[in-house]
Amino acid sequence: MSYVAAEGRYGPMPYNRTGRSGLRLPAVSLGLWHNFGDDKPIETQRAILRRAFDRGVTHFDLANNYGPPYGSAEINFGHLYQQDFARYRDELVISTKAGYDMWPGPYGNWGSRKYLLASLDQSLKRMGLDYVDIFYSHRFDPETPLEETMGALAHAVRSGKALYAGISSYSPERTRQAAAILRDMGTPLLIHQPSYSMLNRWIENGLLDVLEEEGAGCIAFSPLAQGMLTDRYLDGIPQDSRAAQGKSLDPSLLSEESLRHVRRLNEIAGRRGQSLAQMALAWALRDRRVTSVLIGASSVEQLDANLNAVGRLDFAQEELDEIDKDAVDCGINLWAASSAE
Repeated sequence: MSYVAAEGRYGPMPYNRTGRSGLRLPAVSLGLWHNFGDDKPIETQRAILRRAFDRGVTHFDLANNYGPPYGSAEINFGHLYQQDFARYRDELVISTKAGYDMWPGPYGNWGSRKYLLASLDQSLKRMGLDYVDIFYSHRFDPETPLEETMGALAHAVRSGKALYAGISSYSPERTRQAAAILRDMGTPLLIHQPSYSMLNRWIENGLLDVLEEEGAGCIAFSPLAQGMLTDRYLDGIPQDSRAAQGKSLDPSLLSEESLRHVRRLNEIAGRRGQSLAQMALAWALRDRRVTSVLIGASSVEQLDANLNAVGRLDFAQEELDEIDKDAVDCGINLWAASSAE
């Protein structure tokens, strides 16, 4: 049966202005990093995307190498887009990225003009799109002039293949430089996508200030710390979890010391009438400079539970003070090397 979006989809979801731009993003966006490759049933993917849009999630975030295998998330999304969402294209913000390993040889990685623009063309073909709304440099390339990388983003916008330019996991200083280069090229930096969570607070040490000064937005990925800020690991490591499968969460990070912090945060969430995940998402959005948080979902039920975070986004100062005692670095930032360049 053909999909018809829910009439009330623009109800509870807040939409926040992205920096000083005219673009508004939902407070919670859907990332397709996990669960949209060929290792997951396509009907599960379809159900998650439909439910997300029905609940006001207008932003779907991808990258060229999301899968597995590389490219499969874009291919699968493209099939579902053509079947279910093409009629709603102007209600959607679709983003993709290039910067990590994608294809063999010297032109399938990092930040050269050749790689970025070739990758964008491939992404558009995989998804069956004429353009993406946001095209990102996925990480800073220390061996390519920043002018070349930003020039590729600006060219993508001028060519009509992207509406906006973004960067991900850049340091505060590199972000400032990138924004200045793009501004001189007539293509303002729209947004930065950093990792950020209660257990990974690096963006509070300068990056948010730079983004505010430059008028750029911030969309946080891994706001649940790769699953640590959920109830999944409160009592051990489940066999079907990311940690058990070695997917972006090293079991060594789940030390007793780290879990003590997580358990205390879980107690605070319970007193707020939220799950730990819901409180973690709300906490990441407490700063007005954070435009949106990116969540993943392996089921409609998990998606619904996390989207319910928007029902309680306020915090008393006493709650924030108590959270601060346990919202400490736990070594979860897998992207620290890129943002330290």
